[in-house]
Amino acid sequence: MLVWDRLNTHVSRVMRELIAERAWLTVFLLPAYSPDLNPVEGVWAHVKRSLANLAVMDLDQLEVLVRTRLKRLQYRSGTLDGFIAGTGLALDDPKSP
Repeated sequence: MLVWDRLNTHVSRVMRELIAERAWLTVFLLPAYSPDLNPVEGVWAHVKRSLANLAVMDLDQLEVLVRTRLKRLQYRSGTLDGFIAGTGLALDDPKSP
């Protein structure tokens, strides 16, 4: 299952063809502008808050900090579940055919 926003590359002809070739793939497109339905928005808001009031010397240092924050989130399933729950969307486990 894949949930995508409507970025032009996600809805392009080439992408539609690639998706059509994969019968096992289910794609859900979010409405045109819907940050409240996109759990990734919550992830980035969380990361940005964790970086507030920090002063970095260069972009390399900022990159390391962002990567570290994202890596830590991988192991916080409750927090990640909260981002999904915050959308108000229900995610059902798909049943095997």
